[in-house]
Amino acid sequence: MAVLTTILMGLLCGILSGLLGIGGGVVLVPVMVLLLGITQHIAQGISMLVIIPTSLAAIYQLHKANLVDYRLAGWLAGGAIAGALVSANFVQYIPAEELKRIFGVFIIFSGVRMLIPKPAKGENKTEK
Repeated sequence: MAVLTTILMGLLCGILSGLLGIGGGVVLVPVMVLLLGITQHIAQGISMLVIIPTSLAAIYQLHKANLVDYRLAGWLAGGAIAGALVSANFVQYIPAEELKRIFGVFIIFSGVRMLIPKPAKGENKTEK
């Protein structure tokens, strides 16, 4: 039963990743921690590994639809790799409870920012 539940969780995360471009970690990490009882650190490690095949499958479909800017992706990947190398060495020293809080605040902040409409270019932010 645990294997079936895990596969279904993966399916849900894959659907959300392809639909929303979230990489799955936004859903996978809390689900693994809350439902499977996996520690925050291990959940983040598993999530990073799951991103690889999930991303490859999505990239294949997005490439076919001509929806990938490879130059921009390359620049972003360079910075992301450097940041991941630094943070992966640092994260092990952050207590799990603190890491959960940081993750939660990040998710809430991201959600709120996506709900707040951005002003049109050239629009003065102080005008109402």
